[in-house]
Amino acid sequence: MLAYLEFIPLLTAFVVALLLLLVMTPVAHQLGLVDQPNYRKQHEGIVPLTGGFAIFVAVVAASFVTDVWLDNYPLFFTASAFIVLLGMLDDRFQLSAKGRLICQFGVSAIMAWSAQNYITHVGNLFGFGDANMGAFGYLFTLICVVGVINAFNMIDGIDGLAGGMSLMILSALVVLLVLSGNGGAIMAPMIIIAALVPFLAFNLSIKGFKGNKIFMGDSGSMFIGLTIVWLLVEFTQGERSAMRPITAVWLIGLPLMDMAAIMFRRARKGQSMLQPDRQHLHNIFMRAGCSSTQALIAIILLGSCYALIGILGEAFNVPEYIMFYGFLALLVVYSWVLTHIWIILRTLKRVKRRFITA
Repeated sequence: MLAYLEFIPLLTAFVVALLLLLVMTPVAHQLGLVDQPNYRKQHEGIVPLTGGFAIFVAVVAASFVTDVWLDNYPLFFTASAFIVLLGMLDDRFQLSAKGRLICQFGVSAIMAWSAQNYITHVGNLFGFGDANMGAFGYLFTLICVVGVINAFNMIDGIDGLAGGMSLMILSALVVLLVLSGNGGAIMAPMIIIAALVPFLAFNLSIKGFKGNKIFMGDSGSMFIGLTIVWLLVEFTQGERSAMRPITAVWLIGLPLMDMAAIMFRRARKGQSMLQPDRQHLHNIFMRAGCSSTQALIAIILLGSCYALIGILGEAFNVPEYIMFYGFLALLVVYSWVLTHIWIILRTLKRVKRRFITA
């Protein structure tokens, strides 16, 4: 793996992100790109929302000192610039959900049509042979890209969660690239990782980085979501294929399941599926008595289990239809558990009290 690493681009991404995170705080206050506590956001003080911008600029800067970035990097950066701008406008002016969704589809079109980075096949998901998408692959890609972007946007609810989950998924992608003999492609996810590390240090207020709290903002979570789905499509389709499509689904399985379960629950209640609330997985952990740190660790470990299943399934060549039906079964279980989570928690508390008094 070390043979494929280029340390100058990684150092560039790290240093540029670090410097921008330090200097962007006063700019964020001047532009109004800050997050204030409310009934949904229970952090302390006014926090800048410019972490995503710093990560994006760091990745752009690092791309100038490496030639192993994405093949379609001009269009990737074009799409990314639009999604970061959209996120910053949303952070500042609270755009409507429908307007934001339309813009996300526009960005997805740059990836699918302009860059021709789209899903041509989904593998042998049903056990009847490879399912080729044909012309429908463009539309399917748009839906998938918008879905992943919003999945990462929705999971960004407590310190370190979106960044930590992204770090874990990108690390799993690096492992799969090395295992598949595509080690020469690891610089793409590694540059994102290098830019994420200083952000996480400030976001989590790690010793030595306290006093400069910063959030990723919608610009960051949507940029990370776009980047991850861009890479996953890139490495599951065409000549650069390094894994099967179902493996990519498992890598991002937890954010996808959390989004699907939330939208299903909102639809059942007759609510808008895009309306924010406090029923996300991290909210449930914290309402169940976990601290923010405990919830973060638990969710990252749970997400790592999903990614590990994907890696093991790829390494041992588990049939795609088994991986697919297994994912659907887990999705059903996950949705049922979240729908009945408070009944389950009350039952567990009663059992615990009886056990203690016995």
